[in-house]
Parts: sequence; structure tokens; C-alpha cells
Amino acid sequence: MDALIRRLNFKDGLIPAIIASVEGQPLTLCYMDEVALQRTLATGQVHVFRRSRGRVMLKGESSGHTQQVKEVRVDCAENSLLFFVEQKVAACHAGYFTCYYRRYDAADGDLKVCEKRFFDPEEVYTQENG
Repeated sequence: MDALIRRLNFKDGLIPAIIASVEGQPLTLCYMDEVALQRTLATGQVHVFRRSRGRVMLKGESSGHTQQVKEVRVDCAENSLLFFVEQKVAACHAGYFTCYYRRYDAADGDLKVCEKRFFDPEEVYTQENG
């Protein structure tokens, strides 16, 4: 674990991590610091560094929609990560399985929802836990 962390090229203390389902569908892009990566590797549950909150959090901490790591890959420049996970419920805080639930429509320049919604965020997140 430490050998991997020492090899990686963190920028400003962070490394981007693509999270994908075990079937290969991209779920989200997040950032990890060394602590988040250590916790992820030690527990098998994705932990992220939430830049907006300035702290490490378990992905799904407030919703219960956790991600169980099945495989970790490192890109050729050793400056980004790819995790294949088993996603519990959905990855997106907007209620979709993937954060990439909208498709760009070149005809009108708009974004169109192209995925089904898995849950209502207002029922899952509150001021206290969201």
C-alpha cells in the first residue's frame, strides 16, 4: 500500500480518481489525498477528499450508497487512478446511478437526461447529513 502511494504523482496533495462500476460504466470523478487512498486500500470502501468540506469522507457516508472496491488501476503517468467498484444503490447525489446522467445534444446545445433516477435526493439527504 505505501509503495503504491509513494509511486503516485499527487498534485497539490491530490490525485484524481475515476470510479466505474465493475461493468465498466463511469460513475463519478473524485479526488483523493494520501489519507483517503490509504483508507480506501485498507478498507476496500472508497474514501474521497471532499474539497468543498476540506476533509476525507467515506463515499456514501451520508446516503449509505457505498462503493466496494474490486480493482484498482493506475494510469501510465502515475497521476490518476481508476477504481472498479460494486455500487450500492447509486453514485450520484442527484439520484442517478452515474453522475454522467446527461447527454449533450448538439442540435440545440442543451443537456438531456438519458438515465433513470434511482432515488429522490430530498428523501435521502437532509441539512444534517447532506
